[in-house]
Amino acid sequence: MKFRGLVTLMLGSVLSFTSNLFAEDGDGPGHKYVFAAPGKITGESMATLHFGGGAQTPTYRGFGAAVELGYLAPMTYLADGIGVLSANGLYLFGNSEKSNKAIPFATLGYSMGFRSGVVNGFNVGGGINYWFAKRMGVVMEFRDHAFDFSSRSTHFEHFYQFRFCWTFR
Repeated sequence: MKFRGLVTLMLGSVLSFTSNLFAEDGDGPGHKYVFAAPGKITGESMATLHFGGGAQTPTYRGFGAAVELGYLAPMTYLADGIGVLSANGLYLFGNSEKSNKAIPFATLGYSMGFRSGVVNGFNVGGGINYWFAKRMGVVMEFRDHAFDFSSRSTHFEHFYQFRFCWTFR
């Protein structure tokens, strides 16, 4: 399968899978998003690109849950990347139901990298959801995905990135 077809299949799968995953019975409606994230690897000069999509929902008093699927690769060697599946908890410092256009958040969770095998890791980040319309907005976020490629659980490779997301309800 060609690279473009793989990306289209991956994003379509995430968006269709998450369409009914989250109900709207928490602190407000959940939302879906697609993202592109330029970044760097710890100790490397090589730039990376991470892109994908996901969904998040508030659950109770600002807390929420999120799931996403993406592809992370060096910018100069996009075919040499890994798939990244993340499951996160999050905290929203505001409520979109009370007409807040800008809602800051923090997130922390599990990350799984996969290609010909699987590597475990974690991610941490934070940013702001900005709703410029009732059903559309943008997200600006810093995220760090850390993976233990050595299997020693003592040395993590960090993939720092600044995300630009388009989000919709």
